[in-house]
Amino acid sequence: AQGHGAKGDNIYEFQIEFLEPVEPKPVCRVTQRQLNITVQKKESNWWERLTKQEKRPLFLAPDFDRWLDESDAEMELKEKEEEKINKMKIESRVPKDPFKHLKKGYLVMYNLVQFLGFSWIFVNMTVRLFILGKSFYDTFHTIADMMYFCQSLALMEIMNSLIGLVRSPLIPAVVQVFGRNFILFVVLGSLEEMQSKPVVFFIFYFWSIIELFRYPYYMLSCIGIEWKPLTWLRYTIWIPLYPLGSLAEAVCIIQSIPIFSETGKYSLGLPNPLNVTIQFSFLLQIYLIALFLGVFVNFRHLYKQRKQHLGPKKRKMK
Repeated sequence: AQGHGAKGDNIYEFQIEFLEPVEPKPVCRVTQRQLNITVQKKESNWWERLTKQEKRPLFLAPDFDRWLDESDAEMELKEKEEEKINKMKIESRVPKDPFKHLKKGYLVMYNLVQFLGFSWIFVNMTVRLFILGKSFYDTFHTIADMMYFCQSLALMEIMNSLIGLVRSPLIPAVVQVFGRNFILFVVLGSLEEMQSKPVVFFIFYFWSIIELFRYPYYMLSCIGIEWKPLTWLRYTIWIPLYPLGSLAEAVCIIQSIPIFSETGKYSLGLPNPLNVTIQFSFLLQIYLIALFLGVFVNFRHLYKQRKQHLGPKKRKMK
């Protein structure tokens, strides 16, 4: 090594002939105070001394903070062997999943199909509105079939969580999937008067943008790949879009209440002598309250996920 000392630049070297063979490539680490060179024994056993020559070289001095006598060394080797054996026992107890690759392949394909579906919706809506100059009013008639497919397929997310195929909690998945499907199939799908309203464009557009980042993130996670920009977008983009999407859904419910009241669709008439009719529009008002409760549940879940993935990493205590 070269060093600058009191006498100027000098070259320093030393030679040690060890008592027994060692690994040919030592590990070197330079600090502000010293140079640490770690030499590994080829066989983990006790040496009577460090060098072949019985008399210790003058430039060598033991570091008693790291010194081990024979009994300490044997104990350390025994602990390492026991730790290795225990690890092998634990691994042997854990049953290997013969369907691991099949499950992973299914999850990759599911997320890929959903990503392609919502990408088609987003690109189609963007091109039609901003390039072709189409109006808001024909969104449902051009996009509904693909949205029906994607949201019907999204029911698998509840099943995946229910059977433990993914680690996502069940309640947020149920709230989101059933909430969206209620808007899509019951409110929009059954009322032609609602299908031509501009609010449909905003609902579909916000839904598709969120999924453009969620499904690719899950797909890459299945194969052990993490792309940090995508992770940041997945756990950040929902902050503005989720409230906007929920607001659009609420507007859709409010606009549909007078139509359901006028048509009496889905209203339940009880037999006489009660002669009472349960108006579906009244149930929609209750659902409107439940919608905001569901928003709170999903907000809390998404915030915890964001904090877990993007929050400051905790340092391990030594």
